[in-house]
Amino acid sequence: QVQLVESGGGSVQAGGSLKLSCAASGRTFSSYNMGWFRQAPGKEREFVAAINWRGSSTYYVDSVKGRFTISRDNAENAVYLQMDSLKPEDTALYYCAADSSSYGMLLRTSGNGYHYWGQGTQVTVSS
Repeated sequence: QVQLVESGGGSVQAGGSLKLSCAASGRTFSSYNMGWFRQAPGKEREFVAAINWRGSSTYYVDSVKGRFTISRDNAENAVYLQMDSLKPEDTALYYCAADSSSYGMLLRTSGNGYHYWGQGTQVTVSS
């Protein structure tokens, strides 16, 4: 079992940067693919980025490619989301999630494929 706690959210102006962190507890963290999702008010939850359990493969939604970077440190039981060149449309509650299966071969973009979720951290970008 994996417990997840996000941090690092805040309010920034457009063009600014934030780095989100997701601290995981549970001895099997390093065996799970991890993802970041976001949900804006009145909108459905959206996939943002994913990283495989080795940290060797990543995938991003088109709207954040070139601006966001997902990474992980298995020794620290943490996954990160570096967000640069932020835009007002990035405003949302950001969640990290752990895949429902260990050592997954594919990076999932649907929330249905993730079993463990954090409580979220708010990111607000003003114009």
